[in-house]
Amino acid sequence: MPATRTPTSRRAALAVTGAAAAGLLAACSDGTSRDTDRGAAERARAARAEAALRLRTAAASAALRDRYEAVALRHPAVRERLAPLREEAAQHATALAAAPARLSSPPPSPIPDDPAEALRELAATARQTSDAHTAALTEAPPELARLLASVAAAGAVHAYLLTRREGLS
Repeated sequence: MPATRTPTSRRAALAVTGAAAAGLLAACSDGTSRDTDRGAAERARAARAEAALRLRTAAASAALRDRYEAVALRHPAVRERLAPLREEAAQHATALAAAPARLSSPPPSPIPDDPAEALRELAATARQTSDAHTAALTEAPPELARLLASVAAAGAVHAYLLTRREGLS
């Protein structure tokens, strides 16, 4: 029996294989499109969450800045001492906002008549703001987390400087 050759050539086999591969790729591209849409939606959600976190933490720093201003107005004797701390709080609010804006905060509570008590309350506010920034670290993307850690550390230093013994007399 002579060997018979099948009518399928290599070219025909490659053409069929290529068509099948093209069909599979087309089917995969639909999934890729959905994956891309999901990725874009996830990035948009992350951007909204970061913007909200920035706004919240910037507002906390703006409130601290406003508290510094209120204490300095009520007790002019400590104005010079508070000026650099107030300026740092303003810079923190600006950096956290990520966009130039004048952040407003609610009116500060009444300032104590005693300057030492006013400084103790200001230190407590600085500590609370620092704690809020530290708590926000868990929600923050890496770049913002580094900024928040730095701002939180600065807030802890503010609290320390405001409660030093020689500063209260």
